Amino acid sequence: MSTHPAMNNVTDGTPASATTSGQRDSMAWLLRQFASETPGVTHAVLLSRDGLRLLDSDVDKDWADELSAAFSGVASLAANITGPSHKKRPARQVIIERDDCLFFVQSAGRSAAFDTHPGADRGEVDTILAVIATRDADAGTVGFEMGRLVQKFAPYMLIPVRVGTGGEAR
Repeated sequence: MSTHPAMNNVTDGTPASATTSGQRDSMAWLLRQFASETPGVTHAVLLSRDGLRLLDSDVDKDWADELSAAFSGVASLAANITGPSHKKRPARQVIIERDDCLFFVQSAGRSAAFDTHPGADRGEVDTILAVIATRDADAGTVGFEMGRLVQKFAPYMLIPVRVGTGGEAR
């Protein structure tokens, strides 16, 4: 059970703005907890598919905005590569290895928690989780924990990321 008060707060009759604000607060708390507790992870950003920062784990705002724009492009490129089935499919995860860090990019679902976001389509936003880790971080562990975080986001998503038969993310 969570020690974060908003995580256990389910009310009826709350105005939509208060509900989405509480959802954003809960998601922000989960994101910060993930970044602080996952070995090797230094930063995490939840961004919209159109490249705008939604939440971050206390990342410098200018850098988080820059990362959001870049990772949106990475996710878009990965989704538009035709695979051996001759179909374009979204990547479950993209990992970029550099001399100074590892970057991870993964779809996180469609949420109404960001209904005031400029790119919201009918009050809904497609989200992407981007994570920065140290060069020596265990990529398998980071990827696994990212999947767990996305599942923790599921109650705040209209269309959470699902794993179907064969392990393909949809």
